[in-house]
Amino acid sequence: MLINCVAYKDGYKLADITFEDVSENLKKENVFVWVALKDPSDEEIKKMQEEFDLHELAIQDVRHSNQRPKKEEYGDVLFSVAHLITLLPDKELQIGELDIFTGKNFILSIRKNSPQDFLGVRARCEKEPHLLKLGSRYVLYALVDYVVDHYFEVLNEMELDLDIVEEDVFTKIKINGRSNVETLYYMKRKVSILKHACVPLLEKFANFSGGRLPAVLEGGELNEYFRDLQDHLKRVVDRIDTLESALSQLIQVNLSLVTIDETEITKRLAAWAGIFGLATSFAGIWGMNFEAMPELQWPYGYPMALGIIFGGCYLLFRRFKKIHWL
Repeated sequence: MLINCVAYKDGYKLADITFEDVSENLKKENVFVWVALKDPSDEEIKKMQEEFDLHELAIQDVRHSNQRPKKEEYGDVLFSVAHLITLLPDKELQIGELDIFTGKNFILSIRKNSPQDFLGVRARCEKEPHLLKLGSRYVLYALVDYVVDHYFEVLNEMELDLDIVEEDVFTKIKINGRSNVETLYYMKRKVSILKHACVPLLEKFANFSGGRLPAVLEGGELNEYFRDLQDHLKRVVDRIDTLESALSQLIQVNLSLVTIDETEITKRLAAWAGIFGLATSFAGIWGMNFEAMPELQWPYGYPMALGIIFGGCYLLFRRFKKIHWL
């Protein structure tokens, strides 16, 4: 589905155009075209391939989703892929994809399987004509920067969720011991998804602030912006590593607390078993009913036996209570 197809000149919007007008506008001096698609059909992809003369291998990647974040050069066209991570109301992560073709005088963005929109990015760029006049290079930066900013929002929500689970681990371990472990592993899986989106993106965009640049990005006007983007990605990766480490430690703490709680239960069971074992042993001895058994003919034998049994059990109870087994 076509979202926008706009021609710009010297940083200002010329007009909304149709697919058929793209070729004509690409021939104009100081004009670049920005096309945005969402979940495009094969026919739309084929049309864009013809209009922008895109490489067949890159088009195959567009048709087949679940690409890893990457950047590839096809002549004067840079093909970039970034993951769109959306935290849904039910705390599930939805993984979308943003494919970007960056040419000297055009940029084509294709959004797939994501509820996010990039209208704010276009509005932001149009408010900065002194930067938008740099053309597709600046739009590439703005699109990826928006994706990275959204990673921060997802991270903030995940850190808040971790604080809640951490409190449960220390206050409700007896009730939610197993549930806490399941929640922590579920969060760890979500952190891994976010990490798989960020780390490759950092690796691919790291050299945009220096070193050999793709042909379409040559020129130093945007070096500071791409360096800022690289810094943001590093911060995201660092926070992900910290969150991942905190989750691993919390899982170990939760398992340790569960083990300690189980040990306490085992101690209590062992203590009561010892107490009842003493009573059972006395009752077993005096219940053998031999003729020569002492105290059988003594009128106070039965009360004495009960006294010894209860006295021994009481002494054991006091002992276990003192060593905190009961």
